[in-house]
Amino acid sequence: MTWIGVLIALAGALGYALGAALQQYEAVAEGASLRLMRRPRWWIGGVIGFTGACLHAVALSFAPLVAVQPISVATLVFAVPLAAFMYGRKPYKAEIFGSIAVAVGLLWLMMLVPHQDVTPRLSDGAALGFIGVITLIALATQVAAARVRGPVRAMLLAIGAGAVTASVSTFVRVVGGGLEGDLGRLVHWFTLAIPVLLIFAVVLLQRSYAVGYFGIAYAGVQVVDPITSVMAGALLLGESLPTSPSTAIPAVCAAALTIAGTITLGRLAPDHSRPAPVAATAEPRPFAAASDLA
Repeated sequence: MTWIGVLIALAGALGYALGAALQQYEAVAEGASLRLMRRPRWWIGGVIGFTGACLHAVALSFAPLVAVQPISVATLVFAVPLAAFMYGRKPYKAEIFGSIAVAVGLLWLMMLVPHQDVTPRLSDGAALGFIGVITLIALATQVAAARVRGPVRAMLLAIGAGAVTASVSTFVRVVGGGLEGDLGRLVHWFTLAIPVLLIFAVVLLQRSYAVGYFGIAYAGVQVVDPITSVMAGALLLGESLPTSPSTAIPAVCAAALTIAGTITLGRLAPDHSRPAPVAATAEPRPFAAASDLA
């Protein structure tokens, strides 16, 4: 049964990555605006991505989290080459190495977090406070992003999107984990908060995609989402964080690997709205010039 779960998770990871690549291509072409609603490919990307997320949830019913989570983190390794294909080019070596570094570093960090079967409980006051903090983070990143350009702008917008996405995961965890067979517990404002927060997360994510730096935008969300979720679980839901001194050095190494991969992705030149013809003898330039980052 575990292998069935792993195969389903792999299909889900590929779907989520393809959906993100399709939506980013359209977001660059049209900008993060309502015009995206008229783009069939953007909707197709959304449906494929949502299907991938659903397959991830199904996989967890067949296989343990420790088997499914590594495949989920690996979506970055799939997404970056797919995005390059959308622009009619091969992925740069820096994209491949950066994506692998972020995925391995993030997975390493997640493996250091102890996994306990704790029934999540969240009071109304704590939930409102949590939403307030997430709102402040999203607003701060939006204001800061308005003052910069290039990969820094994409990263700031991705941080906001990742934080809001983490709030969705947290409320899903509270609602789903707190049911305990009683569907009547779904009648709560926590359940209504999930789709509202999800809409905001999608909007912020499209704004990050529209900058053109898919690698850094996607990596930013992939890093901020689980880290914020883990912190929320520890501070609000009573879940555990690693406390053993033996985990300190591995955690520092994993964080360094994740940061190095993120910096590598941030140095890449942005993709444009349509594929540009490349001479057969010319090698694409993976790093951005100063004018590209202005």
